[in-house]
Amino acid sequence: MRVVRLGLTGLSAFALVLTGAAFAVPANAHGYVNAPESRSIMCKLGKNTNCGAIVYEPQSLEYLKGFPVGGPVDGKIASAGGQFGGNLDQQSETRWTKTDITAGPLRFDWTYTAPHNTAKWHYYMTKPGWDVNAPLDRGAFELIGEVTHDGSPANTNPYHTISVPSNRTGYHVILAVWDVSNTVNAFYNVIDVNVIGGPSDSMPPSTPTNLHSMGVTESSVNLMWNAATDNVAVTGYQVSRDGVVIGTTNKLVLTDSGLQPGSSYRYVVRAVDGAGNISPVSNTLSITTKTAPAADRTSPVAPTYLHSMGVTESSVNLMWNAATDNVAVTGYQVSRDGVVIGTTNKLVLTDSGLQPGSSYRYVVRAVDGAGNISPVSNTLSITTKSEAVVEPVTPATGTWSAAAAYIKGDRVTYNGSSYEAVQTHRGVGDPNWITAQSLWTKLGTAATITPQPSPEPSPTASVWNATGSYGAGDTVTFNGSTYRAVQPHTGVGDPNWIYAPSLWIKI
Repeated sequence: MRVVRLGLTGLSAFALVLTGAAFAVPANAHGYVNAPESRSIMCKLGKNTNCGAIVYEPQSLEYLKGFPVGGPVDGKIASAGGQFGGNLDQQSETRWTKTDITAGPLRFDWTYTAPHNTAKWHYYMTKPGWDVNAPLDRGAFELIGEVTHDGSPANTNPYHTISVPSNRTGYHVILAVWDVSNTVNAFYNVIDVNVIGGPSDSMPPSTPTNLHSMGVTESSVNLMWNAATDNVAVTGYQVSRDGVVIGTTNKLVLTDSGLQPGSSYRYVVRAVDGAGNISPVSNTLSITTKTAPAADRTSPVAPTYLHSMGVTESSVNLMWNAATDNVAVTGYQVSRDGVVIGTTNKLVLTDSGLQPGSSYRYVVRAVDGAGNISPVSNTLSITTKSEAVVEPVTPATGTWSAAAAYIKGDRVTYNGSSYEAVQTHRGVGDPNWITAQSLWTKLGTAATITPQPSPEPSPTASVWNATGSYGAGDTVTFNGSTYRAVQPHTGVGDPNWIYAPSLWIKI
């Protein structure tokens, strides 16, 4: 037999939970005392035998609260009113396995499988001279300790230290009662103990020091402290917020979450040893959580200088100056004629699919991360270009070249025959293209075709402009030569475009 002066360590409690995991936990599972081991958990662990169905549900000894005035009737206290066949109510000096304890502080550890909101725990012990072989009745018990609670879940206060009276010796039964705050029920656990003599550990640990914060957010604080010492060993620490225990740990840190922004709290820590002795409180730590940032309700300023970088028959390139915001501009909305046509995080946007020769009105708005929208920019009115009108031109004549550029209607001679261009194109040096009917139509022999003289330079032809707009067939002069436009186009300022055969033919 062994002497138990304290509850299970964190490691042994963890092992006990793992042992229990091998059994099915019903939907009405709640909790039991695991140190010193209650009669029901000893049944589950096989230390007590012939227990009945309680081996599957040691956590379910639930009955009406109100003990000792109310609660289970005499003779059915151990089974919480006769549950699971009432096997737990069998009472004799040798029926149940006992745990050796000593008088003085004794730590009670609970395992919660459903940590109900709690009003209190109260502990009773059989009186000196009780009848060990008679059914348990309330007259045999007296109150030895009570732990009140604030109505929060039970697992925020998982162990309690109760003093075993010094006038107890030998076999006794301890009754632990857990009162739920938001129902009419309580949980009843009896614990068979053997009180033996011997000194007990009554020296509390030293005070934890240097309680401080490692970080504060809007809803949490990370707490840390220096270790306490004990004549035997420190087994854990209780952390309290504003006078209420909020957690226990065997580490030197704890994070308290679920706090309110911009609120103040006061923390202390106590060290606990294996006998349940509790140290004096640490220094008090006052913290204030961070304030939640105010909602951003400020709109960006309006973008400026909305303008066009180029207009075609079917599109317009828009550009504007950046807007500013008290936080940050995240994008821009572009509207055409009152309808949003696109969003972008750049300062440019091309609007396509427009109608030639049509007028449109554009504005831009800036948007920030909170969804605030700026006033509109300046309004930009644009008119797309009209479709180019191709004036008829006098077809060119001459000997066909496989690499030359031709306009639809141009006439050439090749191998004694005359041909007319079916479409505007440029050759790539292939000598077979003259026979391609998609490019050329054979008119007959050269003798039957009246040659058409090459057009003379028009005395009214304008001087070529590198940024001008030209239609197919337009003629210009450049450096003393005359050129005819092969296709409609607008120059971009490149002085070499006059030499591009895809754009101009020297005549």
